[in-house]
Amino acid sequence: MAIDANVLINERIREELRNGMPPHSAIHAGYDHAWHTILDSNVTTLIAGLALMIFGSGPVRGFAIVHCLGILTSMFSAVLVSRGLVHLWYGRRRKLTSLAIGQVWKPENKG
Repeated sequence: MAIDANVLINERIREELRNGMPPHSAIHAGYDHAWHTILDSNVTTLIAGLALMIFGSGPVRGFAIVHCLGILTSMFSAVLVSRGLVHLWYGRRRKLTSLAIGQVWKPENKG
């Protein structure tokens, strides 16, 4: 789930860059827009883990506990830690003109 969350964030930032936002604004908007999707997917997975914890026994309950802890820590690391690292890397003081996660190729306009 943590890798999935970071892929979602990356794609949202790329989408904001394609829409013409400056890099710092695209980073901020990308994290903000991806948050709801990340939260929904992790809550859904946590519900399944809680069901296993409540109705399971023995090893299944142990798996459910580790599963829920893993989801919570991956959500924390995907959203808070990666956002902190991105802000540390790109910094607030630097004036960015582009990001390395932009488009590799441009789609053809058939119109």
